Parts: sequence; structure tokens; C-alpha cells
Amino acid sequence: MKQKTLMLTLILSFLPLSSAFAEDVLNTGDTAWIIVSTALVMMMTPAGLALFYGGMSRYKNLLNTYAMTLVSYCLGSIVWVMWGYTLAFGPDAGHVIGGLDHLFLMGIDVNSLSGTIPSFVFIVFQMTFAGITVALILGAIVDRMKFSSWIVFTVLWLTFVYSPVCHWVWGGGWMHSMGALDFAGGNVVHINAGVAGLVLSFMVGKRKGYGKDAMFPSSVALTALGAAMLWFGWFGFNAGSQLAADGVAGSAFLVTNTSAAMGALSWMFSEWLVNKKPTVLGIASGAVAGLVAITPAAGFVNMPASLVIGMVSGMLGFYSVAVLKHKLGYDDSLDAFGVHGMCGIWGALATGIFANPAINEGAKGLIYGNPKQVWIQFVSIIATILYSAVATFIVVHITKLLTNGIRVEHDDEITGLDSSIHGERAFEIEF
Repeated sequence: MKQKTLMLTLILSFLPLSSAFAEDVLNTGDTAWIIVSTALVMMMTPAGLALFYGGMSRYKNLLNTYAMTLVSYCLGSIVWVMWGYTLAFGPDAGHVIGGLDHLFLMGIDVNSLSGTIPSFVFIVFQMTFAGITVALILGAIVDRMKFSSWIVFTVLWLTFVYSPVCHWVWGGGWMHSMGALDFAGGNVVHINAGVAGLVLSFMVGKRKGYGKDAMFPSSVALTALGAAMLWFGWFGFNAGSQLAADGVAGSAFLVTNTSAAMGALSWMFSEWLVNKKPTVLGIASGAVAGLVAITPAAGFVNMPASLVIGMVSGMLGFYSVAVLKHKLGYDDSLDAFGVHGMCGIWGALATGIFANPAINEGAKGLIYGNPKQVWIQFVSIIATILYSAVATFIVVHITKLLTNGIRVEHDDEITGLDSSIHGERAFEIEF
């Protein structure tokens, strides 16, 4: 009997683990890739986005823009590990929000796994998404929002807007249950942040002299450098969202680069045709527009689809910035809504059109015989827009009450926020 038991044990030890058991086994390759991806996404906020936004802001507000970006990441890091993670990924409560089981990361230790990677790695990876999402919003209101108000707004928005939407899509909430596809953050990141930026820009009001005074970027070179760093970091953003080092991650890597390149060219040629000059700022903005649009689709679409997604995003982004903003009359300083909101909406819809089951099994879009997916995507987009708009409106009013208004003083705005708030200046000479 002992010999039979020994033989059976030896035989079983050489059999491959089933997929059901494999999910509970640490994979060092996956872990290494997600650690690298996390570092790439982390770089996107205090480096890439800070330079991208800082270069577009006026010289007297460059450091303030950088400070707001950096503090967004810092606050996101703390809020996420204290209560944001459990609200987004805790045990589902009515498909609306996560439970508080993991408050302050309780119940999670070095042996805990999320799929094939350590839970701590997954937590930090998702934390970088929270940090950059709220930072994207500030592009709509640079030059005129109080630094103290931004701090309060960031904490409230991450808690009551970002975390619930994240749970709906990635934490087992109602959007996930109905089959909405969002590989790396079309709804969660870009539509959410873009709409919040639009609401905030209306509530803060226009910059002094908007539409009358020239408001030149402080350094297009910094913006171009920031765009390149965002592009580089976006490989971790999109390919890392597969949470595995496999073929889907490789495909996401490929289509991310393709869409970014096509977006840059599409914006450049659109601007060249309309304004007769292909600007560096336009090329950089087009690359970001292409990256935004491919984000929800990255793990679901093939290369030809990414060409279309990138081409449309460049044209749409240029139209939103050059035409739509002026028609609607809002002052979105650095075009957070025009690039992230509008291109995020297009990317989410495009996912419903181009999702290819040969790339990701179970994801089938319109052109592969599943028109219902477009409707599901549309519902998820409208729900994200409405919730983000209403919840952001409420958060802004609470912030106003807690900080005695959110707009900087008139004299501070004219002088510049680098000097009036931080007591510093980015340049030794004024332009």
C-alpha cells in the first residue's frame, strides 16, 4: 500500500498543474514584469506628466504645475494603501463598492497572491493608476486653483469618484458584470479624469485675460520631453495591465506604440492642413491622444485596428482643442478634457467595435459579429460621464467649504503662483 501511494505521488508530481491551480501559484516571470511595469507607470506622473503639463503652463506657473502633479502622486500613494484599495478591490458590496476588509491593507501579507503575482505588487501597480488619474485633472485648472484646495480635492476625489468607478470596472462591480471592456483605463482613468477636469474648469472659472491675452507655453521642449516619457511609461500602463508576461501583453505593447505614432502623425497633418504649420506641441499632443485612445482597447485589438484608433484620436484631439473648446466657451488650460475625455470616449467605443477574440478570448466586438458590445461600451461611457460629473461637482463644493474657496487671489494669479504660493521661480529671467 505504501509503495502504491509513493508511486502515485511521484506520478502526480510530474503532471502539469491545471489552470485552476496555476492561478494560485506565484509566477516569477509575471511578477518581474509587473514590478517593471509599476516602475514605468510611476515615472509617468512625477516625471512625464509633470514635464508635459509644466512645459505647457506659463513660465510664472511652471513650478506650481509641477508641485500639483507631484503632490497628486504622493497623496494617491497614501490614500490608496489606507482605504482606496479596499474600496476599489475589497469584497464586492452590491456591485457598487468594495468592502472595508482590507482597510490599511489588513488581511494581506507577503504570501498573499493576486493571480500569479504577489498582492503587494498588484496593489502598488494599481496605486500608480490612481495617482496619475487625479493628476490628469489638474491640466484643466492650472494657473488659478489654490494649492491647499487641490490637496483637499485630490483626497476627496480619489475616495468618492475614482475608487467606486475602479471597482465597477476592475473590482467585480456592475460594469464588469455586464461585460464592459476596459483593458487599462478608458473609463476608469481617461473619461473619469477628463470629465472631472471639464466640471472643475467651469466651477473654477476662466483664467484672467483668457481669450484676450497671449498665454504662451513656458517650454515646448519640456512638453515634448514629457510626452516622450509618457509614451515610454505607457508600455507599463497598457502591457502591464495584462498582469502576466504573455502574448496578450506583447500584443498590447505593439498596438500601444502603433496607436501613439499614428495619433502623432494624424494630429500633425490635421494641424498642418488647417493652420499651415506642423508644431512640436501638436505632435506631442497627438502621441498622447493616440495613447489615451488605445488604453481601453490595448489587450483586445490587433495592429490594423490600432492604426484606425490612433488616426481618429489625432484628428479628434485636434478638433476638440482647436474648435470644440472655443465653441463651448470653457477654459480647459491644458486640454485635459479635449485629449483625455474625448479620446478616452473614442477609445472605449472603438474597443466595442474592434475587440478581436483572436487576441483575447471572450472579447468580441462589432466587426466580429457582436454588435451588443458597442451598446455595452456606450452604457459604460454614459454612466462614467454622469457619475464623474455629478460626484466631482459635489466634491468641489465640499472642497470650497473646507478651504474657503478654491480660486487663488486676483493679485496672486497676476503675479504667478510659483512666486505667490511657493516663493520660487522656474526661470531666472522673464520672457
